[in-house]
Amino acid sequence: MSPSAEQPPVGAPLEQTAAWWLDAVRFEERRGELLTAFDLAERGLAEHPDDLWLKHRAVLALARAGATAEAARRFEQHGLGSVGDEDVAALHARIAKDLALAADGAERRRRAALAAESYLAVFARTGGYYPAINAATLWLVAGDADRARELAVVVLDIVAAAGDDSYYAAATEAEARLLCGDEAGARNALERAAARHGGDFGALATTRRQLRTICGLSNLDPQLLNILAGPAVVHYCGHRIADRDKPGRFPAAAEATVAARIADVVAEHPAGYAYGSLASGADILWAEALLAGGSELHVVLPFAREEFIETSVASAGRVWVERFERCLSAATAVSYATEDAYLDDDVLYRYGSELAMGLALLRSRYLEADVRQLALWDGDPPLGAASTAIDVATWQRRGLPSTIVTPRGERLAGAPSFPEPSAGSTSGRAVCAMLFADVRGFSKLTDEELPRFAEHVLGAFATVLDRHAEHILHRNTWGDALYVVLRDATSAAACALELQEAMSAIDLSAARLPAHLALRLGGHVGPVFPIVDPVLRLRAYMGSHVSRTARIEPVTPAAAVYVTEPFAAALVLSGPNEPAGDYVGHMAAAKDYGRLRMYRLRR
Repeated sequence: MSPSAEQPPVGAPLEQTAAWWLDAVRFEERRGELLTAFDLAERGLAEHPDDLWLKHRAVLALARAGATAEAARRFEQHGLGSVGDEDVAALHARIAKDLALAADGAERRRRAALAAESYLAVFARTGGYYPAINAATLWLVAGDADRARELAVVVLDIVAAAGDDSYYAAATEAEARLLCGDEAGARNALERAAARHGGDFGALATTRRQLRTICGLSNLDPQLLNILAGPAVVHYCGHRIADRDKPGRFPAAAEATVAARIADVVAEHPAGYAYGSLASGADILWAEALLAGGSELHVVLPFAREEFIETSVASAGRVWVERFERCLSAATAVSYATEDAYLDDDVLYRYGSELAMGLALLRSRYLEADVRQLALWDGDPPLGAASTAIDVATWQRRGLPSTIVTPRGERLAGAPSFPEPSAGSTSGRAVCAMLFADVRGFSKLTDEELPRFAEHVLGAFATVLDRHAEHILHRNTWGDALYVVLRDATSAAACALELQEAMSAIDLSAARLPAHLALRLGGHVGPVFPIVDPVLRLRAYMGSHVSRTARIEPVTPAAAVYVTEPFAAALVLSGPNEPAGDYVGHMAAAKDYGRLRMYRLRR
């Protein structure tokens, strides 16, 4: 029995039909859970490796999530190029469209024209409005506005003749009217589309992204697209509540006032998806209000549940523990930033907060959704390495909107102004980015090839590392392996991509080295212990997150950089113009280290 359109599959048995898996995938797509949709499609394909539509949805989920290169690779891997069905053939054209939109200048226009021709070839066979409207928009991207308008008129005739009252028909009409310069007609069609989407937030995101491209090229006001706004995403945070009759940044006597203000803010900024922790006080008050407002709650705890309750909830009293448990039970998802012990180390709280912020931003990117931070902050500077003040400052450095209330019930305007504390900690841990790399084929080199390998390959790596020396905290090598610790994800991403580029630039034939040599590189961000290695008498870094990074590199494809979800989250939190991570699915790490959500790094 397959799941209904309203309910996701719960506790999937050991084996299900392909149709069951397909329904599960579509359910997650509608919620905008593109990464989960892809993972479910992959699980379905493990049981039904020849199912065409599971292959199609797996590639489509990647394409919608922006993982264009990975979608293209899997399209070829699954042999979908020989399938004549409109949806499958249009998916190939869609990947070509995404590649065009990712390019610039003349290359963008050239690729857009090629993608338009691909859609037109599908349209010539099927007569469907979907490939036709995509071809029309791509002609606009290619610089041929007249051809775009001509094809848009054809699309309007097809939609009118079909008598289709679906969401997609209304959205297609809106797109065609925008291409024709009919802004009033587009508004009318968007209003009809908004009434027909039926909670398919994935479809809303795709439409908004496409129409935003047209608005940008046609100098139209993108505010028009607010008609199709899907559910917003929020990150929530705030002070812990003080023990009763004791002073604190959030006095216990202010709870009722704060709860009322929080309820007002949530009503003013309703959210479909909320990310944050569950400490006693503001966190739980935000979570309760968001759940009452219908939000999906995605809880990110900094470390293990029982220790978190002991350190961050229980001191406020049993009633707060009970409220914590209710929120946790009602959460859609619960994740842990680390499985390490707390050790009175506030850096873990900061790591967990930044992970929650990054996950919220990733979700808003996939949904094309508005994103906001909701905070309870008294306006004072931080007292340690982790605090609400730091969370607010981190968010606002990204230029993102926030709504801040104080424990007195007031609204707070303006950005924080204080020196940023170090991300280190009293117990010694620091959040760092780590890279592990090795060269495929190194073990087969002969003795006479090893000196040439050191000169040309390791020499090229050393040149890259020297360029990034100001960001590197530690570097080590043995044989073909590299281990590099850097200050943050941004510098690590730049270094990793340059290492791959340096490897690709080596003329292996001229260096008299085998052509099969290729670099594999894995990255992660996490809290680690800086130490002085007593053997080498040099600074080094150790901890479970170092081990996790080391387990990624062996399963990374040659010539690629794979990074964990915390790394991808840290990158998107750093800014919109940093290198990006394309989701590639859950992957089994080496040496039975578990399955991790992995992203392929690209510029």
